[in-house]
Amino acid sequence: MTMAIDERALQILLDKEAIRETSLRYTRGIDRHDDELMARAYHGDAIDDHGAYIGGPEGFIRHAGEGHARHWDSHHHYIMNQTIDLDGDCAHVETYFMATLRRKTGPIDMVGGRYIDRFERREGEWAVAQRACLVEWNGKLDPAEAAMDPDLFLRGSWDRSDPSYMRPLILERPHRDLGL
Repeated sequence: MTMAIDERALQILLDKEAIRETSLRYTRGIDRHDDELMARAYHGDAIDDHGAYIGGPEGFIRHAGEGHARHWDSHHHYIMNQTIDLDGDCAHVETYFMATLRRKTGPIDMVGGRYIDRFERREGEWAVAQRACLVEWNGKLDPAEAAMDPDLFLRGSWDRSDPSYMRPLILERPHRDLGL
């Protein structure tokens, strides 16, 4: 028995997946300080209202990179629940986020909120046209209470030498079991 493919339903799935991929491209780009990757999450004429910065993507990417490098030595941006309401070549997207940022001076900052976005499909590509970043809570963690030694793990980098860019991934550290 063959199933008929509902082309409209398939296109909805493809559009939503393209938007999700664009959201992930943004978080990977900001965490790896990969300006080119991050820029691909936005249309060139987009506006991002990110609290301390309101303006176009080129300026926001510079603002984020400089601010992250100045204040933090490590950071991770996570996206979670996401709703995508498609309306032709426009999509209204709400994405919950959390960011953890380790300050060079010690404490770890945590921030939670939502991105409220208008995505647009232009020339077949989905990207952010308008973004509002809503911060709904924040706090600090004390790194003195850390449960494990981070020096046991590989370190990431803010460039293309980060292991996530390695194709194929090849691990060369010697085997060990510290029995922790």
